[in-house]
Amino acid sequence: MARIGRLAFLAIAVVFHIIYSFSIFDVYFVSPIVSGMEAFRVDVEKAPAKRLVLYVGDGLRADKAFQYFPDPSASPEDTDAKEPAPLAPFLRSRVLEHGTFGVSHTRVPTESRPGHVALIAGLYEDVSAVMTGWKTNPVNFDSVFNRSSHTWSWGSPDILPMFSTGAIPGRVDDATYGHEFEDFSKDATELDIWVFDRVKQLFKDAETDPELNARLKQEKIVFFLHLLGLDTTGHAYRPYSKEYLQNIQLVDKGVQEITEVIEDFYNDGETAFVFTADHGMSDWGSHGDGHPDNTRTPLIAWGSGVAKPVTVRNGIAPGHDDKFSSDWHLDHVQRHDVAQADVAALMAYLAGLGFPVNSVGELPLPYLETSDKEKAKALLVNARQILEMYRVKEEQKMATVVQYKPYSGFADAEHSTDHRMELIEGLIEEGQYIEAIVMAHNLIKLGLQGLRYLQTYDWLFLRALVTLGYVGWITFAFTTAVDAHMLDGKIEASRSAASIVAFASVLVALYSFLFIQSSPPTYYAYAIFPVMFWEEVFARRHALAEGKRKMFNKIGAQNSFKLLLNVLAYIAILEIMVQSYYHREIYTITYLLAVPWPALYGTAFVRENWTLCLTWALSCTAMSVFTLLPANKVEDETLIMLGGALILLVGVLYIMFEKSLLVQAAPAKEGLGADKADGLSRVLVGVQVGLVALSIAVTKSSVTSLQAKQGLPLGSQVVGWITLVTSLIIPFLHALNPRGHYIHRLVIIFLAFGPLFIILTISYEGLFYFAIAMTLVSWVRLENRIFQASTTGAPTANGKPPASELSNPMEAAASAAETRERALDKGDYRSLTLSDARICLFFLFLLQSAFFSTGNIASISSFSLDAVYRLIPVFDPFSQGALLILKIFAPFVLVSANLGILTHRLKLRGGSLFAVVMGIGDYLTLRFFWEVRDEGSWLDIGESISMFIIASMLCIFVAALEALSGTFVRGVKFEDVSAFNVQSNGSLNGAAKGGGKKGAKDGKSR
Repeated sequence: MARIGRLAFLAIAVVFHIIYSFSIFDVYFVSPIVSGMEAFRVDVEKAPAKRLVLYVGDGLRADKAFQYFPDPSASPEDTDAKEPAPLAPFLRSRVLEHGTFGVSHTRVPTESRPGHVALIAGLYEDVSAVMTGWKTNPVNFDSVFNRSSHTWSWGSPDILPMFSTGAIPGRVDDATYGHEFEDFSKDATELDIWVFDRVKQLFKDAETDPELNARLKQEKIVFFLHLLGLDTTGHAYRPYSKEYLQNIQLVDKGVQEITEVIEDFYNDGETAFVFTADHGMSDWGSHGDGHPDNTRTPLIAWGSGVAKPVTVRNGIAPGHDDKFSSDWHLDHVQRHDVAQADVAALMAYLAGLGFPVNSVGELPLPYLETSDKEKAKALLVNARQILEMYRVKEEQKMATVVQYKPYSGFADAEHSTDHRMELIEGLIEEGQYIEAIVMAHNLIKLGLQGLRYLQTYDWLFLRALVTLGYVGWITFAFTTAVDAHMLDGKIEASRSAASIVAFASVLVALYSFLFIQSSPPTYYAYAIFPVMFWEEVFARRHALAEGKRKMFNKIGAQNSFKLLLNVLAYIAILEIMVQSYYHREIYTITYLLAVPWPALYGTAFVRENWTLCLTWALSCTAMSVFTLLPANKVEDETLIMLGGALILLVGVLYIMFEKSLLVQAAPAKEGLGADKADGLSRVLVGVQVGLVALSIAVTKSSVTSLQAKQGLPLGSQVVGWITLVTSLIIPFLHALNPRGHYIHRLVIIFLAFGPLFIILTISYEGLFYFAIAMTLVSWVRLENRIFQASTTGAPTANGKPPASELSNPMEAAASAAETRERALDKGDYRSLTLSDARICLFFLFLLQSAFFSTGNIASISSFSLDAVYRLIPVFDPFSQGALLILKIFAPFVLVSANLGILTHRLKLRGGSLFAVVMGIGDYLTLRFFWEVRDEGSWLDIGESISMFIIASMLCIFVAALEALSGTFVRGVKFEDVSAFNVQSNGSLNGAAKGGGKKGAKDGKSR
């Protein structure tokens, strides 16, 4: 391709990262849904139950359902209520006397849609399915509801329609309340009461409606009660709050009442009941990731066809080995854990329905009250259903793959699926039921492994292709930096007919291979980028060679060894950033190590800039605190107000001392120092400060009202929105009469996002916003002083700095002082040097810190939605998520603006540092790509997905910020005084010698 400009480079970066961010879903999380399978059901004279009732307590954790607590509904004066007791006595009685219980283990993402799909359809959607919508995206696969003769459902408009819309027409009835009911600021128990009341009304109406009565008397019918109150209450008040515990009491009572209504109506004892949850909830009221609190949910089954509890008189019954249930007072009752998809198989069997054709669930035999013979026959049918899915998927794979290699478990006639099933049937006929059950169980495991084999069949090819793409992008970014920002584009690309044909042939061969295999369109996109990037790198090989010569020609053998050590240290720091995704406390150590960084430039440098060095030390110390604070925050009004007060203080002090600040931060000559205070500008800054004050007041009002359970006042909501929107619009009005000082520009940007960080804060986030702003300004000014020190170096007799003074090889820029002087004298941009690699590393570190200082990647849900309720109290996951993302990304705007200003102050071309940052940043992305897991604990799977997505999205965001940085610094003037005649050793990272003190003094520019 021809040499590209800055915006074209950023456009390629964004497109590449967006496309490649989907690669993990093509590699690791391909949709398991296939069609064309035959349906199977257990053939028995009479089904275990005539009907099935499914209760789903949305967001109910397993431990909270069974633990003992003091009565949360009792008055403080009631001393008897302080004695811990079960919150769900009715459900507990089912466990102790009537049925079987255990823990249902969900998968990531622990959200309502994939959770309900696993429960009702028996399959785990690919992880990206959570982003495809809720009720607007009906299920496109089979389900228990679809297999029933009729299903009645009640609950949330965000869950029920996706099953009713996708089912056979008329098969599923859904009754939902309005979206306005899902108000996080109000009592969410009304949602569950609504459901219970509607179910009671249905059976009451049946007493006077013969047609309805007849429909209810059919067999193979299902009732589904979706109870959203627990999830809504947990989000608003946390799962350890009295409100959440009271909601458990209400659900238990409601389940008891509905169970009695149904049993009284039918009076035949042939109803099966299942109570479970779609996902759990973390202690901070969120879910979505793989934390055990989110993946462990209760499962209780009782009624017709369900086995009675198995108890022991002494010791601990089987199933409690993990100690998770040690405080449930149920150690004497055997616990039977299941995977969430197994629940669909259980419900289908109990109601006499066919297994959903896409189900990967295994029938949990301990829950069945039947003979070993029937268990063996049922499990064999379960195996047939899973192997039918394997057969269809294998046929599809064989039709597209060039040289198909079959799964080893079914590779020959002796181990074929048909032969194995014949053996099981023979064991059943011979009365060897236990052996048949064991063999059927093993066959199901083999079938699931075979399905996984087919799911991962293309892994090696795809992972190699994606890796070549990322490595190619990294090399391309560095090549662009060298060619455009180090060599000024003076060396033209070198392409020959042979090289063009070679790369074109590679692309044609790849596309032909993908076409033959009927690959999806995304594969073609993955293939074109590696070829494009590596062709460009090859064409600019001469520029790379010249860049290498220019950077390293003055480095001797001794400094080459030091350079190698610095490169290893650079990689080590990048690896530290990788580990910080697992342990955010690493940022605390790193910030503390950064405190003495200015001292590496010598005591003279520190003495001349002691105020700036002190500000840097205080800022780094403050930043080191945040990653020690809990990421799982709870609402703290004091910290919210303190953070708001500091943001307000910055604005007030700037207005009071604006003129003196700008004069002190500029050289005493025409330019910045002569930037007079402008009336319009001061008015606009005053308005911004006023909006900060208003946001503090409206936030206090909203917090007080919400904590008192009085709902969100309409006035507070309206004023909050007006304040937020206006604060983001005001900065653009400064363009009417812009001012050129960089500090003025940074204050405008800082105040623009101040109200956002106050209204959407639940704890210390406002303090963090203040601290990172101070850190960034200190860093920019320090880098500028260091640059000026490096450009006042004293050459030796041969015009080069002494080799012994290159204390850090990565700071070879000191040896290029004369080149810089000439560039500055002409007003031209300077070239990138090795020393700029440190600046890029600092930027990447600050960028990562902006994300992790108030959250924890190990639990992405630690970025709580609580504060969003002050603007959107009614459940709307995508709108609320958008506000949360805006809050998370706001500090990045500060980081981008400061780097844009630093780029100009260092006389670098716009985009030069960003090109290097995007290259080194994808080291993290590639590392996390290879660490994505689709097996193991749900926590490991969730973490690995989150890490890759965040690392990839940060690179996209860096590109967007680079595009915006030009807007941030447009019109900002930089009038730096250069004292090139001052003697200095020119060392970038060592002590200033000789006339270093004078050089620092005469050459500084704040």
